[in-house]
Amino acid sequence: MHAVMVSAPGGPEVLDYSEQPDPVAGPGEILIRNEAIGLNFVDIYQRTGLYPGEFPRILGSEAAGTVEVVGPGVTRFKVGDRAAFVGGPASYAELSAVKADRAFHAAPGVSAKVAAASGLKGLTAEYLTRIWPVGPGDTVLLHAAAGGVGTLLSQWLAHLGVRVIGTVGSAAKAKLARAQGCAEVILYDQEDVATRVRELTGGAGVKVVYDSVGKSTFDASLASLQRRGLMVTFGNASGPVPPVEPIRLSRAGSLFLTRPTLYDYIATTDELDAAAARLSEVITSGVVTVKVDQEWPLSKVQDAHRAMAARETTGASVMIP
Repeated sequence: MHAVMVSAPGGPEVLDYSEQPDPVAGPGEILIRNEAIGLNFVDIYQRTGLYPGEFPRILGSEAAGTVEVVGPGVTRFKVGDRAAFVGGPASYAELSAVKADRAFHAAPGVSAKVAAASGLKGLTAEYLTRIWPVGPGDTVLLHAAAGGVGTLLSQWLAHLGVRVIGTVGSAAKAKLARAQGCAEVILYDQEDVATRVRELTGGAGVKVVYDSVGKSTFDASLASLQRRGLMVTFGNASGPVPPVEPIRLSRAGSLFLTRPTLYDYIATTDELDAAAARLSEVITSGVVTVKVDQEWPLSKVQDAHRAMAARETTGASVMIP
């Protein structure tokens, strides 16, 4: 099969599209022929070594396709089922051997591209909607509102009656963010985010900040929160956040701070199935529309990573084996 192998941490140049041995479905596993592969910022973290992992490795966090082989002991899937998985392993490939209890059934009527584009990002949006109670009358701040998670989360929150203030880097992205559910949009390189948030909330601040950007937005995020608000830092697009003294949270209004990861919210098969079912429901009902804005052949993986790192992408991106 063709796959993308990374021998050592580095830049996009270390992504080697080459022939590799076909994986084999062992006990408790299924072999999926990938039809579409999701592209995520976490892939950059893994490629560069920011997130630890063993090398050499086939990169990739999610894909969707058709089950070709069912390993011994598997009753959860059968050959021909449409399946998707998140968290890897080795999704940047034509074939992936996946533990059956960590894969989930793709929703009927949803294309492989949409399934691959919405797996990791959609399940992330799903747990973020329930990480802190929000609903009608609440206002939140969402960084990277025109990105993969941002466009899904803003739609979902707006459906729940939440007023979403989004931050983006360009007028074009601002237009997209508004179309995806943001009531207000801040251009972060032209306005002071915290000051503008206070203006938009009558000085009160927001109940929750959802921040996948990290280092460059952390201070503004804390300064945007209302008393006893929650800071959710769930990504490092601009680099990891430096250590924070707890007293700082007290002085800013008895704030809460969490650094969650999706996999603690889908730790069991039952949790994964429940989250996937909730995601499927909002997609198939039209509450959330998944926009695949960029598509590359897997052989152009280096171009895909460069575009993602330069923040030239909007919505979701996929690669086709």
